[in-house]
Amino acid sequence: QIGSSFVQHYYQLFDADRTQLGAIYIDASCLTWEGQQFQGKAAIVEKLSSLPFQKIQHSITAQDHQPTPDSCILSMVVGQLKADDDQVLGFHQTFLLKSFQGAWVCTNEVFRLALHNV
Repeated sequence: QIGSSFVQHYYQLFDADRTQLGAIYIDASCLTWEGQQFQGKAAIVEKLSSLPFQKIQHSITAQDHQPTPDSCILSMVVGQLKADDDQVLGFHQTFLLKSFQGAWVCTNEVFRLALHNV
C-alpha cells in the first residue's frame, strides 16, 4: 500500500508541477533517466524540471511492489505518457523507497521510455 500511495503521489506531483518533486528525494538519492545518471536532490530536481515539455500526463498501466530484506520497498511502474502534443509513449519506471526521518523517500529511480531501437 505504501508503494501504491507513493506512485500515485509521484505522478500527481510530476504532472502538476514537477519542480515540487524535491520533497521525495534525499541528498543521497540517485536517478538514471534514459541512461543519464544524476545524484542528489538538487541534481535530480534540476533534471526533471528541465525536461523539454510544458505539460505531461501519465497513465499507469501496471505497478508491482516488493518489500526488500532491508525494510525498503521496490516499486516498478509500467504506463503511458503524453507530453505536450507529442504521440503517446510507453514507459517503465522503477523506484526504491526507504523510510527516512519518518517519511518514505525515493533513494533510487530508473526511467526508460519503452522504445525499441532495432
